[in-house]
Order: sequence, then structure tokens, then C-alpha cells
Amino acid sequence: MDNRAEVREFLVSRRAKVTPQQAGLPDVGSRRVPGLRRVEVAALAGVSVEYYSKLERGALGGVSASVLDAIARALQLDDAERAHLFHLAHAADGTSAGMRPRRRAGKRWTPRPSLQWVLDKFTAPAIVRNGRMDLLACNHLGRAMHEAVYQSAAGAPPNFARFTFLDLDAARDFYPDWDTAADTCVAILRTEAGRDPHDKELHDLVGELSTRSEVFRRLWSAHNVRQHGAGTKHFHHHDVGDLELAYESVDMISDPGLTLTLYAAEPGSPTAQALDLLASWVAPATPAHPAG
Repeated sequence: MDNRAEVREFLVSRRAKVTPQQAGLPDVGSRRVPGLRRVEVAALAGVSVEYYSKLERGALGGVSASVLDAIARALQLDDAERAHLFHLAHAADGTSAGMRPRRRAGKRWTPRPSLQWVLDKFTAPAIVRNGRMDLLACNHLGRAMHEAVYQSAAGAPPNFARFTFLDLDAARDFYPDWDTAADTCVAILRTEAGRDPHDKELHDLVGELSTRSEVFRRLWSAHNVRQHGAGTKHFHHHDVGDLELAYESVDMISDPGLTLTLYAAEPGSPTAQALDLLASWVAPATPAHPAG
């Protein structure tokens, strides 16, 4: 992806979201576009308007952390947006290439047996995905919960983004709040694009989705990013009905770039009962012991 264009569009989109009132500035004169003027951002960040204009044109290479922090404060970036700005700066000066884990080209990641054993020990749904939203591994209950995603992939590696935007009927049934799921999905992909701008598979995925989904194109152009650590999600399973699940996501230190997500239902809730029912259907058979 064109790093300079990414930087320019991100900074312009964030500047447009901050009103003079939010920044504690007088709203003087007419504004051609919403949000702050470049000169106002520069003043808030303590840099010259010429220097900030250079940054907004995409020239982030070599910019100090203190200046990036000042820009982040001026634009009132949240934690995810601030991290994205730093990732874009690392990509601009080439340091992101050295920070990316090296993987053998063409080799699809598969879970180690020990990792699969760990996943299978969880009694709640557990999945592993990458930043491109590929669903790479899960336990039995995680597989059953995401059966619609697997069915949509039709034998190909399942991918949450393709499912969300290219299999709309199934996705709108699986995600009762499809709009939120779509926003989250795109924000995760945009975050990954800033973290690893040289990922060809991600480029190809974004190109495919942009070509085939007008909604994806619109959401992608918003340049929203987010950290996806914990919260509550709603699903609809075709066999057991509506599910309201808390989730916790953690980065896998042993496999940089991968995320482990665990789901849990409130004890005694209808969702807990539904998961228990689903688990009873998919529990692996216990091997019979030979007679003594």
C-alpha cells in the first residue's frame, strides 16, 4: 500500500473529526471542510504550519516520537489511532520491515499439536486468527459456534472479512448487529495495514473486497482503526439461537501477529444453556478403554 497516501488520508480524516470547540479554539471564519485547519493543528502540536503540512502530505519518515505524540494529542487520537500513527511512521522510515516476523513464503500457518491440545482443554469457544481475519484454529466448540463461517468458505481457509461482506445473507443472520460487526472487521484490517503495510495477502484481500463490496469500500475509506481486546458480542447460531458472549483477545507471544480469542457466557444465562447444548452435540468421543 502507498504509505504516503495512507498517512495523508489518515491525518486528514482525523483532522476532520475534531471541531474547534473540542480543541478549545475559537471558531472564526468559514471552513471549506469540517474540522480543524492545518494551521490550528500545527499550533496545538507546537510545530510550524509548513512542517505539519509536510507531514500531512505523507512525509512521516524520520519524525521523532515527541512530534508524533504532539500530533496525536492535537488530533485527540485514541490509543488505537495513536498506535496506528506510529506504525505508519515506522513504515515510512523502513523500520517496520525489520520488526515484522519472517515467515516462509507460501507456507500456511497451522497450529502446533501442543497449541491444539491447549485449545481443546477450554470448555468455552476458543479461536485463533491473524490480522487479515483468517480463522486459523479453534477448539470443537469454537468450530461449532462459527459453523456458518466455515460453510461460507466452502473448503477454502475461512476468513471473517470475506464472510462479512461477500456472504451477506449468512453474515446478517450470524451477526444480529451486522453494521457493528462490519465496522469492527474493517477497523481491524485497517489497523493491520498500518502495522504491516507490505503484506501482499492483505493487499489482495483489500483489493478483492473493495472490488466486490461497495459497503467495504466506504468503510475502508473512513480510515478507522481500533484495538480489539475485550468486550461483548452478539451472534445468532442456526441451531441454538441468540448468543451474548463476553470475549477476551490476547496477542500470542509465541506466534507474532496471531490473536487468541476466548468467549464466555454469563453463568446461568440463556446463552450459557445454549452453549452447553451446543457443546453436548460436538464433544469429541471418548475412546473406549480395553477390558481389563
